[in-house]
Amino acid sequence: MKKTLFTFIPLCFLLLALSCTTGKNSANNDSKLNSEFTNTSYRIMFYNTENLFDTEDDPETSDSEFLPEGARYWSDSRYKQKLSNIYKVIVAVGEWDLPKLVGLSEIENRKVLNDLLNYTPLYKTDYKIIQYESPDARGIDVALLYRSDYFTPVAQRAIRVVWPASIGSGTTRDILYVKGVTANGDTLNVYVNHWPSRWGGQMETEEKRMFVAKMVKNHSDSILNDNPQANIIIMGDLNDYPTDRSLTESLKANTSFDRIKSDKLYNLSYYLQEVKKLGTHKYNGQWGILDQIIVSGALLDTVGNIYTTPDDAHVFNADFLLEPDDKFPGKRPDRTYIGFKYHGGYSDHLPTYIDLKKR
Repeated sequence: MKKTLFTFIPLCFLLLALSCTTGKNSANNDSKLNSEFTNTSYRIMFYNTENLFDTEDDPETSDSEFLPEGARYWSDSRYKQKLSNIYKVIVAVGEWDLPKLVGLSEIENRKVLNDLLNYTPLYKTDYKIIQYESPDARGIDVALLYRSDYFTPVAQRAIRVVWPASIGSGTTRDILYVKGVTANGDTLNVYVNHWPSRWGGQMETEEKRMFVAKMVKNHSDSILNDNPQANIIIMGDLNDYPTDRSLTESLKANTSFDRIKSDKLYNLSYYLQEVKKLGTHKYNGQWGILDQIIVSGALLDTVGNIYTTPDDAHVFNADFLLEPDDKFPGKRPDRTYIGFKYHGGYSDHLPTYIDLKKR
């Protein structure tokens, strides 16, 4: 029964509200949904789910750990509990309204996303899926869930990462790019990322993350060159911190918010880590932000149609996602596995989100 009381009441109220306001069957509800951006924030979240795998073998990937007979004894009951946990996180981040966009990483395939939307109370919602199968050896991908009453995709693609010979071999996750229009006619360019891990050492693997960061930079620059006022949102588990070279040198994400230029990138997660002293991940007793949200200056500009500020960026560190740390002071994320031992929690990462506001 641990930590359930915290979530039970607000989740029940929100689900009741969802059943009344989904807006799929009523023109009045459609009108309400299309105008709601003028009254509330437009919340966008990212969450590393910590290995959302189904229980079926995919012969094309190395998913044997997450099978009923595998090293982690990944059973149907554990899989269903994982889906339930993720739905609870999405609902809780939304508070009294669900996030309009949800970036996810460490999801195995389209099936797990379909199960998330079909076999949890999220079936009541207007969430749709954008996801591509990446060449990652473990079979994990990134994805975007979007609320179709609030966001209409007009372009989407998986940007494939191919290493030059100077860096090495192997595969990693694609970069997901989605361009879409909000219900109020504002265009958003969204990137969902899961950059190469630090497995093998931070310095030894840094060049790969810098390479992927440069790919994101080049693609976003192509948009900003055509439209310096473009609204760009880059989110994901970057496996680096806001002060690391992949962010500051390759992506060139600015960490000062004094003189905003619409066609530059600004790292809101730097503000969360360095000013607010928050983190999404705990390693050796130290909190840091691996899960980041970076925006173009147009979204910080005082003349834009929609906007955000550093104070509109958040780490969702609700108590039900945490547990006492038995090795270091304070708390740590309540994760699904500790090593290969099933723990039954949510994830080893905390969600992060921003609110966009309408002028």
